[in-house]
Parts: sequence; structure tokens; C-alpha cells
Amino acid sequence: MKLLLIHSDYIEYEVKDKAISVPEEIDAHGDRMEEVLTVFTAVEKIDEKSHTQAVSDATAEIVKTAEQLKVNNIMLYPYAHLSSDLASPKAAKEILIEIEYELKNKDFNVKRSPFGWYKAFKISCKGHPLSELSREIIPGKEKKTAEKEKEIVSQWYILTPEGELTDADKFDFTGHDELKLLYEYESKGSRKSEGQPAHVKMMQSLELVDYEPASDSGNFRWYPKGRLIKGLLETHVNNMVGDFGGMQVETPIMYDIEHPALSAYLKKFPARQYTINSDNKNFFLRFAACFGQYMIMKDMTMSYRNLPLRLYELTHYSFRREQSGEVSGLKRLRCFTMPDLHTLCAEIEQATEEFKRQFDTAKKWMNDLKLDHEVAIRFVREFYEKNKTLAQSLAKSAGKPVLIELWNEQYFYFVMKFEFNVIDSIKKASALSTVQIDVENAERFDITYADEKGEKQHPFILHTSISGSIDRCVYALLEREAVKMAQGKKPMLPLWLSPTQVRFISVGDEFVSDCKVFADEMDKISPYHKIRLDIDDREESVGRKIRDAEKEWVPVIVVVGDRERNEKAFSPRFRSGDLGEDDKTYSVNELHDLIMEHVKDFPSQALPLPLYLSKRAKFK
Repeated sequence: MKLLLIHSDYIEYEVKDKAISVPEEIDAHGDRMEEVLTVFTAVEKIDEKSHTQAVSDATAEIVKTAEQLKVNNIMLYPYAHLSSDLASPKAAKEILIEIEYELKNKDFNVKRSPFGWYKAFKISCKGHPLSELSREIIPGKEKKTAEKEKEIVSQWYILTPEGELTDADKFDFTGHDELKLLYEYESKGSRKSEGQPAHVKMMQSLELVDYEPASDSGNFRWYPKGRLIKGLLETHVNNMVGDFGGMQVETPIMYDIEHPALSAYLKKFPARQYTINSDNKNFFLRFAACFGQYMIMKDMTMSYRNLPLRLYELTHYSFRREQSGEVSGLKRLRCFTMPDLHTLCAEIEQATEEFKRQFDTAKKWMNDLKLDHEVAIRFVREFYEKNKTLAQSLAKSAGKPVLIELWNEQYFYFVMKFEFNVIDSIKKASALSTVQIDVENAERFDITYADEKGEKQHPFILHTSISGSIDRCVYALLEREAVKMAQGKKPMLPLWLSPTQVRFISVGDEFVSDCKVFADEMDKISPYHKIRLDIDDREESVGRKIRDAEKEWVPVIVVVGDRERNEKAFSPRFRSGDLGEDDKTYSVNELHDLIMEHVKDFPSQALPLPLYLSKRAKFK
């Protein structure tokens, strides 16, 4: 059997005329499939002699390719032109039908174009290094041992802060429910979206971010409040990376698919690519900032004295053409913002020390966002056995049991990585912060430094995202609040991320000017780190204004009437008891100082909307 496998944006066909005297009966004269592995198939005479084996071998090859490309849609397309030694039409049709059946039993979405017809077709090939593959299936023929791929086997453990490693299936998860969910998700779970996660309605109702129907799915529009939150997160991670020596650069968003080093790298990372053609060359849109930073590092002159050396870019545009079934709100996008840091280290001791430092920095990020999280650390087993104390120090730093995955063989470019994961409202895990120790790409991209003897050496590379995708951080913030809501708690963003931090509500029109006086006084106290204040001056009841502020998750609400005008003080409503006391009276200065105590260590931006609510338009 001959197979031509094309990773396609789409394939569509139209039935034209009979190709054999008795073609397969058809219900429709055409069909279309998107985000699909198209399998052009020619069944040969040799397949008739080992009918069952031919079906089994072909199915296994198609499944292997589909899983490598992370494709769920498969189009089986009879294509006699691939062979001059074809099976009989009856046998060929039966074998194709059986392959279709076997693929459907493996939970693939499968279509088969009708057998025995001439058809016109259109197809869009994705154009990455794995998008066009040909295979020959010879039933019963054993592969040579050297050609057999080693099976990658994972074993799962729990490592406690005390350094005890236990088989995950034997660990007592009492009091560690979300760690158990992480283990079950990673070892057995599906990445497919099952229903709409809670954060989608939340991001829409809060007027933060929404789908953009005029763009490709997985690309979003950010409204002023959402853009403020995103911008504050970006500034904060930039500051954190800068504090430990990250040098910021900027690199292109597209790269030549045929570049020899990039082509080899893409084969190790078969992500779905957006591709474009320019000057008769094919380019892919980057899915990370790795390539640009590698190219800069390759051209640098470095010695061991310069290491560790850290290059950093905040990529506002990284692209991964995820399958439509995987694109779900802000959890998994096709265009996203990713802080990417790459650190060159001279030897493994330096790499592991830097790894620990970046682990602690990532932990601070999660704490700054007040995100409950679970830790997963993954090793090639041989590397783990040589670096057990590193694993133990990380678990001790985490302060709670962590999930450990050990691979029997290295199958990617790194030998270890960690991830900080959040569990969302539908009990699925998503990774945010991560660091990987890369042992391959310095050589692949010819990145070198001079050692103490002046000889060229290839460094270790740490791939780091202190925060993970900024978009996914917003997802995590909202999903964790959805979990709290299910527990009967009030949702709230961290104070430094709240679009409005203090809202003054006038009891009547005559008190709007008093609200403005209080707001101006608070502004004057710290002109360089302003608290975000607004005023509800609408012609609504006080009760309605308070309810609307609650719906917006405004953390501090100040109602202004006669008492507040006369006493120049007020008793705010605090959304969380961690912020202040509801039954206490505060002056403007005291309320300012209380809020600043919570936000002084974080970046600040101005209110992204008009000061008066009556002046605001609705975005939805």
C-alpha cells in the first residue's frame, strides 16, 4: 500500500464521473474537511494477500503521524495514481472501509471520499517539514531493529518537601486534591475542551476581552480594562526578568522554513504553523522567540566570564495554529503574548543553580498573582539519578508535594523542566511558568563560548517563561475566581490588577462634586503611583450603583453623602477582609496609605476609562 500524508489547512472535493463500472454508491457529491491529515491511498495487490495485516499496519502508520502532528481530523482519499500494481477494486474498497473503521475506533474524526469516482479536489498544505510524508506499507515485513523507534515510557511519582519519592499510584493524596487532579490529567487526561470554561463568560461580562469574529479563531480583541491588566502583567514580568539580568531584545516574527538549523528544530517541535510565501520562499510565523535569540547568540563573541548570559523578549505575537477543538477562550490561543528568556550556562552546575533561581522567581510570580498552583517537574531518568538533590531542593522550595515525571529516554531537546500549573473550574490543568534545560540546540545553532583554555564549547541553554503566556495568566486569574465562586466566595482580582481600585458613589447629584474632591485629594498624595479611582455619577439608586460595582469586582467602594461631606471621612466597603475593615472610618490619607501598602511593589497605570461612569460607553 502506498500512502501520501499531507498535513492540510483543508481539503475539499467534488465528485465528477465514474472511474470504474460499479463505483461506490454516494449520498453527497462533495465534502470538505479542515485542520486535517489527508491520506491519499493506493491499495496494492500485495495487500490482498495479507488483508488484516495491511489494515493494521496502515492504521498504525496513520495514527502515528496524526498523533505526531496532533491532528484529530483524517480524510481517507483513494488515489490510484500512487501505484501501478493496484489491488482489485473490491479488495481495495474493503480495505479502505476497514481502515476508516479502525481509525474511528481510536476516536479520530474520519471521512472517506467515495471509491471509484473521478473527483476534482482542492487542498492547502501547511508547508512545514512534516507536512508532506510518503509511506510504503508492506504487510508482514518486519522493520529492521535499527529503524525501530524506542518507546518513550513515563513513570509518575510524588516528591515531598522532605525528599521522599513515592509512586504516584501509591501516594496518599489526602489534603492534596488538586495535586491528584494534576496527576490524573497529565497521566490520563484529554487536552480536548469539554464545554465552555467559566472564564469565557467572565471575561465578556467584565468587558476585558472577547473573540474577534473578523479574525481567525484563537485571536482576540482586548478592551481597555483587559488591556490594562495585560499591560500591567507585561510590565511586571519585564521588571522581574530585568532584576536578575535579562537583556531585552527584539526579533522577527517569521523565519525561513528551509533554514537548515530551523528545519531540524521544527522536526523536534511539530507545532502547527502559520505559513506565508514571500519571494518564492516559504516562511513560518514563530511559535516562540527561540529562533531569533539563537541567531543573535550564534553571532555573539562570548567567554566563560560572560556566563550565565540572559537574552529576553516579550513576544506580543507568537503563533500556534491549534486545532479548532483545542482553542478555548484564553487557555489555548493561536496568537498570544509570551515572555521568552534564554540563558546560556557554562556547565551543568551553573545551569542547575540558575534553574533553581528561576524556579524561585517563577514562584514569586505565581504568589504575586495570588494563584494557587501545583508543581510538575519532568526529567530524563538518567539525568534525575545524577541530580536528585536538585529535585529535592525544588520540592523543598515549593513547600509542598510535587508531581515528578521520569522518562526512560530523552525524546525532546531538554533533559528536565518544571511547570507551575493551575487547576481550572472544569478540573483541567494548565501550565504557566516553566524552565527547561536544553542540551541540544547550542550545537544545532552553533552557539559557542570560549572556556578557560580559549577553546570553543557549546553552552547549556535554559528556556524560560517566568509567567507563561500572559493571555493564559488572565485565564488562570479568572478560572481560579470561578473556583472560589463555586465555594460561595466573592471573586476579586489582585488589587494591583483591578481596573478600578476605588469607586466613589454619590448618594445624589449634589454629592458628585464631593466625590471629585476626595478623588483629587487622593491623587495629589502620590502623583507618581496613582490609585485608579472613578466616580459613579449616574442617575441610579445607591443600591443599583453598589450592585453594579460588585458585578465589576471593584475592591473598594466609598458611598459619599452628608456624613462623608461633613466629616471628611468615610467607611468603605472592602470586597475582601484582607484589604481593610468595613466598620472602620478612614480619612482620605488613611485610605490612600492602606491601598498603597498593597500595591506599592507593583507597576501602576492610569485608569483606562473616563473618570465618570456616565461618560462611559458599553463595549458589549
